[in-house]
Amino acid sequence: MRSKQTYKPKSIEVFKKQLLLWAQQFSEVVWLDSNSYEQEYSSFDAVLAVDAFTSIQTDYHQAFNELKDYQTKTKDWIFGYLTYDLKNGVEDLTSNNFDGLRFPDLHFFQPKKLFLFKDDKVEIQYLNYLEKDIEKDLVAICHCEEERRGNLFNQVKIKLRIHKDEYFEKVNAMLAHIRRGDIYEANFCQEFYAENTTINPLETYFKLNHISTPPFASFVKFHDNYVASSSPERYLKKLGNTIISQPIKGTAKRSKDLVEDKNLKTNLSKDEKERSENIMIVDLVRNDLSKTAIKGSVKVKELCKVYTFEQVHQMISTVTSQVEDKTHPVDIIKSTFPMGSMTGAPKISAMEIIEKLEETKRGIYSGAIGYFTPENDFDFNVVIRSILYNDTKKYVSYTVGGAITAKSDPLKEYEECLIKAKAMREVLEN
Repeated sequence: MRSKQTYKPKSIEVFKKQLLLWAQQFSEVVWLDSNSYEQEYSSFDAVLAVDAFTSIQTDYHQAFNELKDYQTKTKDWIFGYLTYDLKNGVEDLTSNNFDGLRFPDLHFFQPKKLFLFKDDKVEIQYLNYLEKDIEKDLVAICHCEEERRGNLFNQVKIKLRIHKDEYFEKVNAMLAHIRRGDIYEANFCQEFYAENTTINPLETYFKLNHISTPPFASFVKFHDNYVASSSPERYLKKLGNTIISQPIKGTAKRSKDLVEDKNLKTNLSKDEKERSENIMIVDLVRNDLSKTAIKGSVKVKELCKVYTFEQVHQMISTVTSQVEDKTHPVDIIKSTFPMGSMTGAPKISAMEIIEKLEETKRGIYSGAIGYFTPENDFDFNVVIRSILYNDTKKYVSYTVGGAITAKSDPLKEYEECLIKAKAMREVLEN
């Protein structure tokens, strides 16, 4: 059971920053922030979960079964992440590419302390035996001031795992698979990385979030593993018996010139290649949701709607379904994982080809970060536009990708990757 208290800060934005600074004392931290982005399916403006009472950490073998058992027994809030490589426990697939980060495949915890932001109030939920700590912690949070460190970064030198000419060769190889009929579309990704590098993870998150202000931002700390994410994409949400998926496919750059920016947005909405990318993934999502849906309940609520973010315009569709009460929430995730926007179609063939052509194990990139509620609801983002850091290995990484279809031009795909990488590079190169 949890004790609950409502708190109204003088300034939500100031309190958010103080809260995240205060949270760094704990080994387990999950912060999720919508950045006040208006969206139809939002439950909270922001959420912080810290300090594990119980936890689960595992590799991909039986991972979903172990998560299902843990979520069922805990019957409380749990927060964590799912890596892309959990696919290997769902299908007969492997992940043998290089992995510089070495994050566990799945990690969730039941937080002792929880903060739920909505409008101008924060609901604080502590496990009962910690009830007396709420007032004491609020005093500490409100007196939290940022420690000014020396140089923020030790001259981060970004390297490319795949260089430009090799990228073109690999995209052409993927196009050959498409022409042969092996796949219709696949998401091809490349890693940018830095070795022997120390960064301040929280300051990195603050800077990345300031540049991008996305609706599914997250900061994760699990011991020495960190994620600073500026994701614009929801993977999957369960609200009662309703399931919501909002895949992104289709990207255009922004312009400071208002007329040009409007034209870029309009052109994206009419671009045949971008629309076909999106529609193919919508079909895949519809198929995935139908595995657990009440018959006839899968609906496309929005098709190829263009949304505007700080760095890019994005084409987003919204697909919903209805499930029965008895359907386990983890089964819904397992039947749709990994998300179609990060794989391709047909899904299994696309994942096999991705593994052969990519140079890096994806890990938490193109996985998901989120939570389950005591009522069996959940909400997860897609881990894209994210800086990943292993503090022990001093390894920094970010990965970007794009959908390859029959109409893809390797040069344009490469340029789109650089657009997506821009915010992460700016933050790391200071």
